[in-house]
Amino acid sequence: MPAPRGSFAALWASQASSNLADGLLQAAAPLLVATLTRDPLAVAGMTVVQFLPWLVATLPAGALADRMDRRRILTAGNWLRAAGFALLAVALANGGRHVALLYAAVFLAGCAETLVDNAALTIPPRLLPRERLERANGRLFATQSVINTFVGPPAGAALFALAASAAFYTGAVAFALAGAAALLLPALRPTEGERERRRATPTSVGQDIRSGWAHFWRHDLLRRVAFISAAINFFGAATGGLLVLLVTGPYQVPTSRYGLFIAVPAAGAIAGSLLAEHVVPRIGGGPTTWLAALAPAASYALLGLGHDTPLALAGMFGAAVATAMNQIVVSTLRQAAVPDALLGRVTAAYRLVVLGVVPFGALAGGLLGRGVGIRATFVAAAVGLALAALPLASRVTTRALRDAETGLPRREVQPHP
Repeated sequence: MPAPRGSFAALWASQASSNLADGLLQAAAPLLVATLTRDPLAVAGMTVVQFLPWLVATLPAGALADRMDRRRILTAGNWLRAAGFALLAVALANGGRHVALLYAAVFLAGCAETLVDNAALTIPPRLLPRERLERANGRLFATQSVINTFVGPPAGAALFALAASAAFYTGAVAFALAGAAALLLPALRPTEGERERRRATPTSVGQDIRSGWAHFWRHDLLRRVAFISAAINFFGAATGGLLVLLVTGPYQVPTSRYGLFIAVPAAGAIAGSLLAEHVVPRIGGGPTTWLAALAPAASYALLGLGHDTPLALAGMFGAAVATAMNQIVVSTLRQAAVPDALLGRVTAAYRLVVLGVVPFGALAGGLLGRGVGIRATFVAAAVGLALAALPLASRVTTRALRDAETGLPRREVQPHP
């Protein structure tokens, strides 16, 4: 049964509002930490607590996405984040400036984010036919790039300059609106066939998690692209947590212009998301994977070795173009090759690998930054990413990606009990 008209627009609006909140907090949170401490390890700790939930909560979140109405998950998760950041804003407005308080708010919001993001990534195949998925994913990721990093961070930095609590109050409102927009989606419960199967063979959440992980691990191509993305994210986290110190320190960029170092690569992500449907078919998914590993490595080298701000921003722009195109390739692969009854759990397993490494990368970056310096950490990340990702990328071919996407239709593949 086709989804009602406007369903994708409701998902789009919900994601846009959620991305705005993320973008505001992406600038405000590290700026708040940097005003409280200049310890590289403490600053990197923000990234650790932000992504730690992907280690402890993502697999149960994926199982819930396959069991529950995904619309309700989006609504509840966004409203939980709204409540958390509203409470943090109240505390800041009343003088409660403590790193531990910010860590706690970010960690709890991250737990809610695992619910929202896992559910959101499984919804497009329920609303659109296969031939429209790549374009839809491109629009979603382009919107995410525009708002989450191009609009949100400069606004977050400006609001923070006015008052720290203002940025967090605004983020809470945006999360609340995201939850309200999700209510406009149709009901997204498991299909009737899946509900009948569950009634005939009841399974526990633990069994569901194991079956989703087993399906992901047996899919050689999906597992391989997950490890490539994990390498990219590990070294991105090692440098991302220290970017605010590099920008406001050696590069001597004023705090009010910190959002520029997020907005410029965001423009690259927008370009990559919009160009993917035209460029990827011409160059192939395989070469796109190579670029997604090489371009960020080159960007880290430029940041660590250079002194020229425009050149560093150009490198970040190019890296964002490559990674955005690769993100769409991988998302379309997962949505096309995995049955709907398993999509939430397999998405969670994929994101456990891809995002679960982020806290470790941030911790490694913080320790390196403290031990060898900020610039040397960026150079080490460039070398490490090239060495880690290229052997894996060489095994991902355009033909393998196409075969996986055009194989047996998702709904004809039976889930493994």
